[in-house]
Amino acid sequence: MSNLFNKFLTGELDYDSSDDEEENAKISWLMVSNFHMMKSKSGECFTIPRKYIYRDRVSGNDRLYNDYFAENPIYPSNVFRRRFRMNRPLFLHILNVIQDCDDYFIQKNDGLGRIGLSGLQKMTACIRMLAYGVSADCVDEYVRIGETTTIKSLKRFCEAIIKCFEKEYLRSPTKEDVSRLLKEGESRGFPGMLGSLDCMHWQWKNCPSAWHGQFTGHAQNPTIILEAVASYDLWIWHAFFGMPGSHNDINVLDRSHLFSELAEGRAPLANYTLNGHTYNMGYYLADGIYPKWATIVQSISQPQGLKNKFFTMRQEACRKDVERAFGVLQARFAIIRGPARFWSHKDLRSIMRTCIILHNMIIENEREQSLGTEFDVSDSSPVIQTSHESTLCFSEFLSRHLKIRSSGLHFKLRSDLIEHLWMQYGQEDH
Repeated sequence: MSNLFNKFLTGELDYDSSDDEEENAKISWLMVSNFHMMKSKSGECFTIPRKYIYRDRVSGNDRLYNDYFAENPIYPSNVFRRRFRMNRPLFLHILNVIQDCDDYFIQKNDGLGRIGLSGLQKMTACIRMLAYGVSADCVDEYVRIGETTTIKSLKRFCEAIIKCFEKEYLRSPTKEDVSRLLKEGESRGFPGMLGSLDCMHWQWKNCPSAWHGQFTGHAQNPTIILEAVASYDLWIWHAFFGMPGSHNDINVLDRSHLFSELAEGRAPLANYTLNGHTYNMGYYLADGIYPKWATIVQSISQPQGLKNKFFTMRQEACRKDVERAFGVLQARFAIIRGPARFWSHKDLRSIMRTCIILHNMIIENEREQSLGTEFDVSDSSPVIQTSHESTLCFSEFLSRHLKIRSSGLHFKLRSDLIEHLWMQYGQEDH
């Protein structure tokens, strides 16, 4: 075979192309693909066999289909939900959408006319890596897919998910969303609350050595920070990922885009009345490290008196929404719970965004009861166009920016909340 291959490379191989051109082309391609060209120290060329694993991809696809996707699958829907982290209809919906976006997930024939990997196999390998946090080689035995192909599929899968679903499932709250969140916050004793704010760290195992000092903080290991806002139903409304782990929550907040739309006048207004005072900006519950802004409500570190103690207890209870969201996100996708093994910062950002998008899709798909959309929606949100000819818009931007960071409004809002909670719930409990 080696001599035959050398003759093929030098053009000495004599075959009649008129007999069967397609068959001869397949033989030639097989020769090239199954041998490596090597050169000795003396300059003589020789060939060595290429390592090839026959995985029988067709039988692997048939087994996967019969186990989970047939009309009467072997494993029931509850097992599918536990192993794939989502229901079967949602899985198939995502597959259909990304197939329309990227034909990489459509089953094709290779150069020899053999059937390639199916979309089910590629997406299953990606979901298993995200859900279990395993290496790319671990899914080979069942899915029958190679390690390099799995890594490539994961990167293409993340790109397709972000391209197709980011606009809907990583959106800022709309007017309807703000109305629903305000109603939800009021029912919990916090009128005007839009969610809770906090950060989490994701350890980066393969961080380049030159970046270790930049990405290492209190955790003694390189980490990357995710800033997120979550509501009671665990939906993540805001996600800012990528800051090095040496930063604290205040540094991340200064770099994030959390209040950019509010400062530019494009965010829906959150009108509510609290203790006889009217407000038009929503707020987030946060811990003590965050600054005292009008849009952030902290607990009291050393509360004195029944009112302050009661407020601190209720604020810390509601603030756990984002901690619960982090816990569910990491339990659902173990890849972001353990150390990240990718080398590229860009790949880690794509994986994190993909996990959050899938998390929100699962939350929407499995919501036990419809939250409805029959809310009073205000249409008074101003529409401000950017202008370089007038200073009026810039003056308004500065005014809103200073209002967001006003410590006076922060203490006024917290004082009104303390009185409101005590009047509504505190006297009943004491």
